[in-house]
Amino acid sequence: MSDDHVPEQQPIPEAHPGERAVRRPLSTDPLELGFAPRKPVPWLAPFLLISTGIRTLLAMLFGAYLDKRELQNAFGDGIFRQVGPDGGLWLDYVADLGDGFDSTYSVAYLLAQPELAVDGRRLPRAQTLVMGGDQVYPSASYEAYEDRCKGPYQAALPVAPPERPTLFAVPGNHDWYDGLTAFLRLFVRSRDRHFAGWGTGQSRSYFAVELPAGWWLLGLDDQSGSYLDDPQLTYFDEVARKLTPRSRIILAVPAPTWVKAADHPTAYDSIDYFIRTIIAPTGAQVRLLVSGDLHHYARYTGPDRQLITCGGGGAYLYPTHKLPERLEVPPRDTLSRRASRTRPYDLAARYPDKGRSRRYGWGIFARLPFRNPGFTTLLGTLHTLLMLAMAGVATNRAGTTEQRLFSVPLVIMLLVTLLSAAFFAKPPSAGGKRHARHWILGVSHGLAQVALAAAGTWAWLELPLYDWPWPLPVVAAAVVYGPLMGLVSSQVVALYLLIAGAFGVNVNELFAGQGIEDSKSFLRMRIDPDGTLTIYPIAVDKVSHAWQLNPDQSPTASWLTPKASLVPRLAEPPITLT
Repeated sequence: MSDDHVPEQQPIPEAHPGERAVRRPLSTDPLELGFAPRKPVPWLAPFLLISTGIRTLLAMLFGAYLDKRELQNAFGDGIFRQVGPDGGLWLDYVADLGDGFDSTYSVAYLLAQPELAVDGRRLPRAQTLVMGGDQVYPSASYEAYEDRCKGPYQAALPVAPPERPTLFAVPGNHDWYDGLTAFLRLFVRSRDRHFAGWGTGQSRSYFAVELPAGWWLLGLDDQSGSYLDDPQLTYFDEVARKLTPRSRIILAVPAPTWVKAADHPTAYDSIDYFIRTIIAPTGAQVRLLVSGDLHHYARYTGPDRQLITCGGGGAYLYPTHKLPERLEVPPRDTLSRRASRTRPYDLAARYPDKGRSRRYGWGIFARLPFRNPGFTTLLGTLHTLLMLAMAGVATNRAGTTEQRLFSVPLVIMLLVTLLSAAFFAKPPSAGGKRHARHWILGVSHGLAQVALAAAGTWAWLELPLYDWPWPLPVVAAAVVYGPLMGLVSSQVVALYLLIAGAFGVNVNELFAGQGIEDSKSFLRMRIDPDGTLTIYPIAVDKVSHAWQLNPDQSPTASWLTPKASLVPRLAEPPITLT
């Protein structure tokens, strides 16, 4: 960011009732902005991998004990209504935001503009904004929400415009890492009910909103794919009393379980249960299922509804070239004995397209070592220890007591290397699909790293450095061998990820390791007074990396503007539902 132009200080705009006034910043300094713009999360950083793994494990082990949804029964149980002044409504959907500032703010900036010009169409700012999950990365905390989510959106829309847009949010798995504490403090509150320039409407972590012309928006909270709690089901039982056979439902859920069910047949069970037991008895139709969690845009179309994944709000890009061309929803091999009738859904559109997504995968060689320097350092350290252990065995040196204490037994290092590579491949449980494939690829990767270590040891022993007096060989290895082998080993990891990704293994790591900030997306939807729903999937090919203070000092104007204009376009032609 830069602050080439410093505008004159303007009077602080008058705040709406219940809101605090917001002073416009004089520079891009965090003290002026009120938050610290963050860099993209280095997803393969060693400490982050460890902490995320621990948090995930704790969430799995103790999620039921940290589940605050049962306590929300004491909260309000209101059903909300959103209708525009013309009897219709503009509705935005964005998910998987709260990562690096540039990508998150690029999307927030577009959402906040009074109007977008998209492929010759003029699309006004939405009166309702839905955040579809994972509002912060890598884990939920109040500070992370402020810097990675609320701060950028505050800069995009500082105060509420005259139409007073409203925000509703669905919690994703990253929002659940603290037991939903920070999420509830930010989006579910009885005082100061606003999020930047949007008012917050919901009173629980789930919600129901009546929209124009018989449309309804329902947002579910299934606690990272576990189950729907009894107070939530009771709440939606009351909502169902207002539904009729003419009602049409937009169902916002935390994850596209219709896609994940291809590998985990039980993933879709909770959504199917909700539709089967809450919605179906009323005669209402779920016309649109929408979710984030996978960081791309994809649409499956079927005989009764559209299934849309749109997780392009700011997080690293997730590939589209491995998406199934056809899904069966619910899957035929689900364990649920009362599942709904299986229907086919065909992949109708994706962004980025298949070819571009595949080309993005090849970028792993250049991006992995430089986007994740800590990971490269870890690899260099591992290979240095492996080399010292192998060299000690190869030369059969007993050495001094200090040398023996410093050395690491070769067997231990080999086991650590092989097991680390195997578990990096994330073998699923015995009941999961492709179990053997994960193990085979993981162990093969481990053997490749061991072979690289053996070659490195041979090359190192050919140099005179190993014959220097103790402890100079260790110092030389740390200074020379470690950084070089870390870089070479990262390329072996990159090659493994590219090959494994072709078999559907470590696909997430292939793209998380690159941290691709471009190819973002969100939905802008229009409900006409006659009940026609038009979905405009907005694509942003390139995010901005250079920002300047906005010379427009009007209260609702974004604080920062891109130096090079952002160019939104349609990811596919508009989709119309009636």
